[in-house]
Amino acid sequence: MFGIGSLRHALLTGALGLALLTTACADNTGSSSSPDGDSSSLQGKTIALVGYGSTNPWGAYFNKVFTERLEPTGVEITDMTTMDPGTQVQKFNQAIAQRPDLVVVSILDTQAMAVPIKKARTAGIPVLAVDGPPDPSVADDVMAVLSDNEKLGEFAAQNIIEGLEAQGRDSGKVIVLTGTKSMLVTQHRMKGFDRVMATAPQYQVVEERDANWDPKLSGDIAQQLLAKYGRDGVQAAYGMADYMALPIVQAAKQAGFPVGGKNGLVVTSSNCFKAGIDAIKAGELYGTATEDPGTIAEQSADYVQRFLGGENPPRTETVKEERVTAANVDQFAEQCSHA
Repeated sequence: MFGIGSLRHALLTGALGLALLTTACADNTGSSSSPDGDSSSLQGKTIALVGYGSTNPWGAYFNKVFTERLEPTGVEITDMTTMDPGTQVQKFNQAIAQRPDLVVVSILDTQAMAVPIKKARTAGIPVLAVDGPPDPSVADDVMAVLSDNEKLGEFAAQNIIEGLEAQGRDSGKVIVLTGTKSMLVTQHRMKGFDRVMATAPQYQVVEERDANWDPKLSGDIAQQLLAKYGRDGVQAAYGMADYMALPIVQAAKQAGFPVGGKNGLVVTSSNCFKAGIDAIKAGELYGTATEDPGTIAEQSADYVQRFLGGENPPRTETVKEERVTAANVDQFAEQCSHA
């Protein structure tokens, strides 16, 4: 048994130990905004993910990485993703009614989403736009983690010009299959693409079609355009994503067009997937660019952790993009090969 003096000493020692333990725990909690911090740092927080649907290859991998990256934090994510612009507006309005701590959106129709974003602002619900920016009228009402879409378009034009020049062509006709034209993502890529193509007027875009980020539709349109113009009427093609450019390659082969090499069809993309990397190595795709879904998903998840964790991140962050061709494909193969 303890005497009175020993008991007092034991109580003081225990209190000191408890204080030290409490301090240590407080220090650990303070570092929880990092990926390696407290696994429940955002417990009780809610996110409505109104992003691209998982029927789209880019959206599928983004959604997977984004949710897995945030899962250890304890945040609750409601999946409200879709590839239909009208449905996205409806789901965004539903999200406002549910009053989450944050709405994360990848905008399918820039103009149509302006009013819902204003509603969110009025309701005091913060919005993070991912990949492409919102309509300029509501640009100040959202935070954003953006792809550098003008740069991606510039890279695509550089690939086409470089590829045609390498074949010794002093003229050439180009077809373009874009993503959904109602998106600023698409519009900004075409802005960069057109700006660079204007520096080489000997190479002319003869037709531009909306393929809606759809691999099958891209293949169907490619077949139509290649049949329309014939082998002498098309020397290069731009499919906005690897999964749009590769159906052009396939359609060209089926139509008897040579692809790549010294006199074949020059095909480029402007955001990468493993199949595109393989096609570059095989000499069938002249080039692509990064803008892989995993990289921006990681940066977006990190932004969410910082914001919901009480930090004040910059209102807009832009992901650095890189041009990819046969000359540097090995450098970006790992980054681009997760989807």
